Amino acid sequence: MTRRALVVTHSGREEAVAATTEAIRGLEDAGFTLVLAQEDTDAGDLPPFELAVVLGGDGTILRAAELTRGTSVPLLGVNLGHVGFLAESERDDVGESVRRLTVGDFSVEERGTLDVRVIRPDGSVGTGWALNEVALEKVDRSRILEVAVEVDGHPLSSFGCDGIVAATATGSTAHAFSAGGPVVWPDVDGMILVPLSAHALFARPLVVGPRSMLAVEVLERSPAAGLVTCDGRRQLEVPVGSRVEVTRGVTPVLLARLNPAPFTTRLVQKFGLPVAGWRGGTGPGDGRTVR
Repeated sequence: MTRRALVVTHSGREEAVAATTEAIRGLEDAGFTLVLAQEDTDAGDLPPFELAVVLGGDGTILRAAELTRGTSVPLLGVNLGHVGFLAESERDDVGESVRRLTVGDFSVEERGTLDVRVIRPDGSVGTGWALNEVALEKVDRSRILEVAVEVDGHPLSSFGCDGIVAATATGSTAHAFSAGGPVVWPDVDGMILVPLSAHALFARPLVVGPRSMLAVEVLERSPAAGLVTCDGRRQLEVPVGSRVEVTRGVTPVLLARLNPAPFTTRLVQKFGLPVAGWRGGTGPGDGRTVR
């Protein structure tokens, strides 16, 4: 029986080419036949595969999530970008990371997603999903987007804004974070809503439970129409008078994990947070002092 491994890479950079070559060598040495995904590859066009290796930044990993979502295959991200929150290993570790993946020396982490529906005035409905975020933004940059926000079927507030981001805990460190949203630990099963440049007294970020539904209506008086973008990749048109509904996704994305380090450590490393002076809870001599 042929064993196949999916490889998704950011092919435009010299570093990515070298890292991909190293990953391919490791997979072939382990007896795997390679399935190389192009930018326009559709998940339905791929043969069955049992491993997935992604080399690039978070954008490349989000691209790979389109191909692995709905399968039982976790994806292993190797960071070749700047921050790389979704990646599990760095460029220098690619050989050892691939080796561990091929021998099953990893755990699987399930990350929740969002499902989105856009109900338009003409009766048409657009659907999509996101691992990080669903972003509703105005189409005309010179105009404002007038919206009403609803939680669980009840109106919360209405205001003018540049847009609104609905994010998962995974996406809390992406677009929502840059807009002033909270950092949410990955094991928190909830959804975040962050208004973008809202003209309102009450326009704070919200965190709701996993069974809630967030809805945003683009009001008839809105000078601008909207556009929903899922993970910066997939788009849905949102004419004036449309309703956008966001719920917890039915289908998660699986990530391969090699390092048991807690999210706090990942946060410190990725953002370069200052922790000098921390001594831990048991005093000196416990080996945990940060200098």
